[in-house]
Amino acid sequence: MSNCVTGGVHYDLLIVGGGINGCAIAREASLAGLKVLLVEQDDLASHTSSASTKLIHGGLRYLETYEFRLVREALHERERLLAAAPHLIRPMTFVLPHAHAVRPWWMVRAGLWLYDMLAGRSSLPRSRSLHATDTAFLGPLAGDHRGFVYSDAWVDDARLTLANALDAAAHGAEIATRTELTSAVRSGNVWWAMLSDGRAVEARGLVNAAGPWVRTLLNKLSIATPSQVRLVKGSHIVVPKLFEGDHAYILQQPDRRIVFAIPYEDEFTEIGTTDIAVERPEDAICSQEETQYLCDAVNRYLIRKVSPADVVWTWSGVRPLHDDGAAKAQTVTRDYLLELDEDGSPLLSIFGGKITTARALAEEAIEKIGPALGIEPRPRTRARVFPGGAIAGFDLHLEHVLARWPFLGEERARRMARAYGNLLGEMLGDVEDEAGMGTTLGAGLTEIEARWMHDREWALTPDDALFRRSKLGLHLSRAERDAFARWWSATFV
Repeated sequence: MSNCVTGGVHYDLLIVGGGINGCAIAREASLAGLKVLLVEQDDLASHTSSASTKLIHGGLRYLETYEFRLVREALHERERLLAAAPHLIRPMTFVLPHAHAVRPWWMVRAGLWLYDMLAGRSSLPRSRSLHATDTAFLGPLAGDHRGFVYSDAWVDDARLTLANALDAAAHGAEIATRTELTSAVRSGNVWWAMLSDGRAVEARGLVNAAGPWVRTLLNKLSIATPSQVRLVKGSHIVVPKLFEGDHAYILQQPDRRIVFAIPYEDEFTEIGTTDIAVERPEDAICSQEETQYLCDAVNRYLIRKVSPADVVWTWSGVRPLHDDGAAKAQTVTRDYLLELDEDGSPLLSIFGGKITTARALAEEAIEKIGPALGIEPRPRTRARVFPGGAIAGFDLHLEHVLARWPFLGEERARRMARAYGNLLGEMLGDVEDEAGMGTTLGAGLTEIEARWMHDREWALTPDDALFRRSKLGLHLSRAERDAFARWWSATFV
């Protein structure tokens, strides 16, 4: 790459935002040979990208708003991602009861047929009707239900974001968390930027992947743009397990929304989401009204009832949707817009997007900004496996893990095999017994894994480790979390 004006550390591309879009673009750009710096004011995936419904899906309900291109792209990306990260992404069966339906049977059936057609040649089963023999699916439902069964996929959203960052770093990208862009100005063909860690840097191009803060960053840069962002909050609640099995439910609501009930962390059920227009990214808090709405949503369908008193955890994410003028928050497009400002050194701003289409978004981003940086656009990640994903199917991988490190036990082996894939071998190496794992920290977490999170995965705080690199904080008592925080502070001073 050609050099630019001196005066600070030089990069080809400065990316602001360590969510799924920023990390995916960092991956694509570094594989293209660009020298990349990604800055994130908090932790990787610390906001919207760890607060999703945790699905890799086409978006069945988007067919109702005629977003056929988005659904087709998302379904094709679903197939790619299942192959690229089989440790982090797994197929999931969804049961769609037709009780309390606000859409006629034929419409739902036609929508599922179209969903299958848009998916093309998929490794997942096609949709079908719910049968009387589907006792595992029918058992948890109150009443005698007709309905449908279809397939999508579940994802560890925070770790998929991390996997993008790991692949980017492996190809030369610098990932700087807890680092804010404090100012940036154009000077000729470069951006001169100041960072909160005191560094002055130069970059030939700038990517605004700040998510809900996309407009805030544009204002800081004094960049005018016709595009607007619509901030829509989606909240989820977690309750003790409401049903047995690995399947999920998609439940139609009287307001025409749908709510998912999804198995979560073995012992729990995740319920979500909502669509609430908000003014600020900081409004990502699950309200009492949302909690009650989600409880009512599942109580319409399931035998086992739930109340706000049963909620053990909540999360909310603010989606930075491209404002297409839709009247209701639930009908705002989930498609993305990439806006390139070439008045001097290029600035690419990301409006919208979803975790399923982040790889495709990143590919398009480099197509847009790449020519200004001397890069010939071409696909680089369509068939590329993520770090940890080079396994011959998850079940065979788990068998290998249990055979090689039997002292882990089946529950912990499954969790770690899911989280790290074939990178688990690098972490454990020649460890032969429990003692070799170091200090026991609770819920199966040991010193060797906690150090890996810190040293290899940019985890800088206890919450980074317990609620984003893992969800082990959900399995620890308050006293155990406090003890872990003391160990972390004493270890990583």
